[in-house]
Parts: sequence; structure tokens; C-alpha cells
Amino acid sequence: MASGFILPMLMLVATPQEAPEPPTEQPAVNPEPAEPPPVDNEIIEGRRRPDYTEPLPDEVTQTNIGAVRAPPPEAFPVDAVPIPDRWRLIQSLGLVKERWWDPYNQNTYKGDRPIDRAKVPWLPIKGDDWFFVVNAVSDTVIEPRTFPIPVGVQTTQRPQSLNVFGKDASYVFSQTFIVGAALLKGSTAYKPPNIEYRVTLALNANYVDVPERRVLFVEPSKPTHRFDHFLGVQEAFVDYHFRNVSDRYDFDSIRVGIQPFQADFRGFLFNDQQLGVRFFGNRDNNRLQYNLAAFWRLEKDTNSGLNSVVQSPRDDVLFIANVYRQDFLIPALTSQLTFAYNMNREADDIEIDDNGFPVRPALLGTLRGREYDAFYLGYNADGRIGRINLTGSAYYAFGEDRNSFFTDQPADISAFFAALEASYDKDWMRFRLSAAYASGDGDPYDNKETGFDAVFENPVFAGADTSYWIRQTIPFAGGGRVISVNGRNGILNSLRSSKEQGQSNFNNPGLMLIGAGFDFDLTPEFRLSGNANHLWFENTATLEVLRNEGSIPKSIGWDLSAAAIWRPKATQNIVLRLSGATLLSGKGFDDLFTSLGNPGAYYSVLANVIVSY
Repeated sequence: MASGFILPMLMLVATPQEAPEPPTEQPAVNPEPAEPPPVDNEIIEGRRRPDYTEPLPDEVTQTNIGAVRAPPPEAFPVDAVPIPDRWRLIQSLGLVKERWWDPYNQNTYKGDRPIDRAKVPWLPIKGDDWFFVVNAVSDTVIEPRTFPIPVGVQTTQRPQSLNVFGKDASYVFSQTFIVGAALLKGSTAYKPPNIEYRVTLALNANYVDVPERRVLFVEPSKPTHRFDHFLGVQEAFVDYHFRNVSDRYDFDSIRVGIQPFQADFRGFLFNDQQLGVRFFGNRDNNRLQYNLAAFWRLEKDTNSGLNSVVQSPRDDVLFIANVYRQDFLIPALTSQLTFAYNMNREADDIEIDDNGFPVRPALLGTLRGREYDAFYLGYNADGRIGRINLTGSAYYAFGEDRNSFFTDQPADISAFFAALEASYDKDWMRFRLSAAYASGDGDPYDNKETGFDAVFENPVFAGADTSYWIRQTIPFAGGGRVISVNGRNGILNSLRSSKEQGQSNFNNPGLMLIGAGFDFDLTPEFRLSGNANHLWFENTATLEVLRNEGSIPKSIGWDLSAAAIWRPKATQNIVLRLSGATLLSGKGFDDLFTSLGNPGAYYSVLANVIVSY
């Protein structure tokens, strides 16, 4: 124990203290990591490292004269350059061999390529942006039909017959050839042409066979069939492009000459081809459109309805202004406001049609000539609300009739019209609901005319010309001579002598219509349509006075129709249509008209073939 204690003590005393060794030097710390090896950005085909941009290609010098505002060189590969037009590419690649009779591929006669001035040195044009467009249409109609036909006063086809109305079956064949040509300047793929010259001629040949005399001719000695033909000028105008007002080609233009014009979406007020001057254009990327126009109405050929330029224009002028706005009042709805003024000064005009019947003045009431100032204020809409497609029109007519045919005194005009059609699409099916109202005159002898009438209606509504009431003209026998209750291709019961040659009449019974229909696109080429309308007179006071009857019911009856449309090429170049319609007469119709045998039902069959180039 003692030895174990002394030894450490001796070591502490005897061992001398050694000096400490200097500290070993530590290696220096590198704060930055070594540079990573370079990355191969094309190591995976089709992918690139984020934030990496390849070197841009060398600048390409543009040598293709005529190209407009080409994109910068870096926007396309160096082996491709833009071209100034669409036809040179097709021509250089040899993809299409042009044939003048081929309307489906590139064709100079369809305006797909500019005119080669070397081939037409006689044509006074300059520049390489003139185009020629030609179109041709063959429209064939075969139409068997029945409607109440009055027996002539002087003679009848059956001398032993004393009926007011005779047999009701008749037959119509009509062939129309339409040829048009246009010469226009400017590349029109994205902008309107700088100037356009257009002419369209229509040649119509028609044959009609009816069972009674004095239906086709005023002379009772003439036969009950007729063949007629006429050449009409349907378009002849110059369209001049004043200016573009935006880089989206909003523009202002003027068109002078015989031209088509439709005052609203469905053609309720005015839808015709007439001589006029029209200023038109658009703004705000085409969301706003406007028209300012004046039309001097031409005389029409009686049997074809085509324009007759060999006669002096009528003393009847239409001034019209309208404006369209897309997405107003709600998105997806286009609204239109219309103001029109129809100035008629034909009080001293006596017009006899080509068949010998008087059309101006109409042989109603006092038989005296008339003139009037009729103003129209209208709102029209077309578009959709959600899944519901919607088209509507509303008009208020006001003004003055200088000589009412009931009183021979001036009368104020105050009449209303409204129409609405809604449809719903489900896959290949469309279901439609239609309604229309035109006010009638409740007191023919007061100083106010409240029956609505249009200037020249041609509506696409409630079955259009598939409908019996819209397609057929019903003569108003016993209340006026050569007067019709309604007009062909119209829905209004206006009691006019002729829609084409007569005057507007605001002393009429008006109209009420409710209908439903469908369109089934069974294939891209074949459509099946159907329609059912119920029609009434809005007010029968005018009919009661003209027919000298105490009361006449309002019901016209049920108009039932169906149509099949076949487009064998799935285009509009060949269209075949077969339709049939029947009118199941109501009490008001039966009170006015009774055919021989009183069938209670009338029919209309329409077979139509249209071939277009």
C-alpha cells in the first residue's frame, strides 16, 4: 500500500516538464464546389433542359415579293418562307388540275385564282388582284294543290253549275334558270373587296292549269291553262369599298343598283331585290353592323314575280336604317333596331297586271286610289339563351293613309306585329315552337287603321313555304274583286290585290299563329322536317263589312306539313326537296269559302330540285 502511493509521487517530482509540441497545420476549406461537368442538352431526344434556349437560326432575307407583314425569321424554320397568296402554292405543287366545270377544287371561274390578264387583254383592269366569279342555278318546281276557287260571274267551266266556288284542284310547273357574274378587286379571304361589279339574270318559264275560268285571265273566253315566260334582272349593282377603319378590316362601303336586302333576320318586313342605294359597314371587330338604304321599288312580272326593268319604277320608296349589335342584351344574342319609312304616292296610278286584272288601286270598298306614309319601328333578336335558340321580331307601324277605301277620308295608321321562334337542339334533332301576332282592324269606318301590313314580306318562319298557308294564295271571293286574303310566301292576312304589285293595306283582319315543329338530320345528307300551326283571324270586323255578314268566326284552321330534304353530295350544289301540307279548315275559313263538295281539307304538294354551280 505504501509502495503504491510513493511511486506516483516520485514520478511527479523527478520527471522534468517537457515543452509542448507545436500544433499540426490543418488543410484549408474550399467554400465553393467544383464546376460540374457540361450538360449535354440533347442527351434525351425530344426534350430539353429548363431555362435553356437554343441558338436562333440566321436571319432569312425575304425575297418573295408581295408577302404582307411576314413573321420574324425566328418564328419559322430556315427552309420555309411565307407566300403572298393561296393559289400560287397549289399551282407550284401541282396538287389540283383546274377544270372550269369543277366547283369543288380551285377554279378561276369561282374566284379561287386571279384573272390572268395576258389571256384577257381587252379587259380594262390593272393589277394582279382581280377575280371573276360566276354562278348558275336551276330551280325546278312541280306543285299540285287545292284551294277555294271562285266561279266567274260571266261564265263557268260547267254551265249547269250555280255554285259560288267551283272545283279546287290546280297544277303548277315552274322552271327558273339563274345566271350571275361578278368582277371584283382585292384579296377577299379576310377583308371585303375594294370594288365589285355584279349582274344576275333569271329566266322563268311556268305552266298553270286550273279547273275554272277567269282565274288565269280576265277574259272568260280564254282557256283554263296558261304557259308564260319572263326574263328578269335580279341583281345589277356596283359595290365600292370606301375604307378600312381597323386592322381587323372593319369597313365602310356603298352599293348602288338592283340588290338584295333583308330588313330583319327572318324577312318579316322587307325581303326583296330592288333598285336602291345602300351605305353599310361594321365596327368593333364586326360586333356592330349598320345599314342606311333607300329603295325605289320596281314593277314585278305578274306570273313569275321577277323584276321588270322595261317598265318605269313605281312611285313607292322605302327608306330604312338599322343597326346590329352582337352580345346585346345578353351574351350570344344579336340585337337589331330598325326604322323604316314607306312613302307611297300612287293615288293617281292605275295598274293592270299581265293577265288583265286591276292591281292598283285594289278593287275594295270605294275603289278609289290610295297613297300613304307608313313608318315602322322594330326590334329584332337572333341568337341563344343557354341551350335555347331564339329568334324574335316586334314592329309598331304608324303614319297616315291619305284615303281609306272604306270612308274616302284620311286615317291614322297604328298597328302591331310580333313573332317569336324558339328551338332546342338534342344531338341530331331540333324541336321548334313558333308564335306570331299581327293586329287586325276592329272598326273599318273610324279614322284609325289598326291592321298590320308589311312592305314586302318573305318570311322564313313556322315551316316557311312548306306550310300550306304561307305557300298558297287564298282568293277573297264575295268581298272584293281579284283580292287575296293572304299572299304567296307570306303569313299576313293583308287583303291585297297582289304582294308584288299591290299596295300595303292596313284595313285587314290580322293574324294569330301558334305552332310546333321539328328538324331531324338523320344523316349529313338527309333531313326530315315537320310542322303544325293553328291560325286565327285576329279581328273579323273588316271581313264582316266586306262580305256583308253579321259575324264570322276567327278560326282559320290547322296547317300541317312535312318535308324531306336530300343533299346527295352533303353540299348545297344539289338539293332535292319533297314536301306536303294540308289545311284542315276551321269555322272561320268554312264560313268564307266552300269548294264544290265541301272537302273541309285542302292540300299542297311541292317537289323542288335545285342544282347550283
